[in-house]
Amino acid sequence: MSNIGIVVIGRNEGARLVRCLKSIINQVSDDTPIVYVDSGSTDGSVAFAKSINVHVINLDMSIPFTMARGRNTGLSFLTQHFSTLNYVQFIDGDCELIEGWLDRASQVLSRCGNLAVVCGRLHERFPEASVYNRLADMEWNTPVGEADFCGGIAMMRISALKEIDGYNTALICGEEPEMCIRLRRRGWKIRRIAADMAIHDMAMTRFGQWWKRSIRGGWAVAEGAAMYGRSPERYMVRENMSGWLWGIAVPIAAISLAWLTCGLSVTLLVGYPYLILRVYQYRQSQGDHRDHAWLYASFCVLSKIPQAIGQLRYWFVRWQGQPATIIEYKSPVLENVDDRKFLDQSSVALS
Repeated sequence: MSNIGIVVIGRNEGARLVRCLKSIINQVSDDTPIVYVDSGSTDGSVAFAKSINVHVINLDMSIPFTMARGRNTGLSFLTQHFSTLNYVQFIDGDCELIEGWLDRASQVLSRCGNLAVVCGRLHERFPEASVYNRLADMEWNTPVGEADFCGGIAMMRISALKEIDGYNTALICGEEPEMCIRLRRRGWKIRRIAADMAIHDMAMTRFGQWWKRSIRGGWAVAEGAAMYGRSPERYMVRENMSGWLWGIAVPIAAISLAWLTCGLSVTLLVGYPYLILRVYQYRQSQGDHRDHAWLYASFCVLSKIPQAIGQLRYWFVRWQGQPATIIEYKSPVLENVDDRKFLDQSSVALS
């Protein structure tokens, strides 16, 4: 695998980072470069990564952080110090790479010269731990075949990334689909294959976390529509309209016009059960369990409200001319990887 480099990004991932790096090291040869890009961890992540001879880059946190900036920084390090690499595997520090993925993905890329990105099935580690983890696991299960977009965990052709100057570092979210648009405009292809790729540890147990994540999704919708809504892709136009309609227009109209319409305007809210039913029927057609389909449909419709908040936030920040800052929804892991006992146990696990 000397033609593959690995870029890991993270902050305060604790045991998750140990698990991530272990899953990579156990699959690659000694000459495979692994670079960990850290964004201000305080839990000893940097010291641990260095202790197992992983290349470490500490991002300058005086510059606004984005995951796109972290990935570009890692990619730049690889291309500057390992010029013979053909492919790069991006993975987040809260993920574990599944055995066999690197071989499978690199073989697909080597056979298809116009393929820029290969991704596979991303699984949630504990889908039964919370409804939010279950929703994420369903979200990761995208159709197999040629795709328009990929997520943050994927193997990519370095020459294709160089051609488009990598990720757009100004984006606080939605950076992968935006990059894929630019790749496809250059004739490159994106494909999801029927293979297990990685295990993701969402660790989302609170409604407030899900709410913030949905707000972040609304920001991505608004920004995506602003950038590419008028292009042939009509990117995020439908999602943008849906957020404005179901997240703002319908509830405001139903409530504010109730006195004027003798309560008839409240019947507009019947649209929500109907929308839930449509999403449920779609998810069942995709093979979801009945209970999971209802869960997904209900939260999909509920998410219209925080999505609309995210859309409003995007336009408010843009109107003010302020720099965008990431919308955090995850909590740091409690373990401190500077702890001597933890380091010793991790070293044994990696040996």
